[in-house]
Amino acid sequence: MSEVKIFRIKGRIVRHNYDTDFSKDMLSTSKEAALEKTFAELGSQHKVKRVHIKISSIEEIKAEESSNMLIKQLYEA
Repeated sequence: MSEVKIFRIKGRIVRHNYDTDFSKDMLSTSKEAALEKTFAELGSQHKVKRVHIKISSIEEIKAEESSNMLIKQLYEA
């Protein structure tokens, strides 16, 4: 079984009427899976297509560095 890691994905959503930066912390087993989950969540929440989501960085982080309280609580247990 693979170890679950925490990844921070940073990027920008660029559309003609919507332009914003984002940073998401994701639980995943690999960078590719974390990226795929980010595309799915942002597309669902903001109704944007993948071509409008520009990823600037993907990095593995520690639980203490996460801004997501749920992730912190999961790792404390």
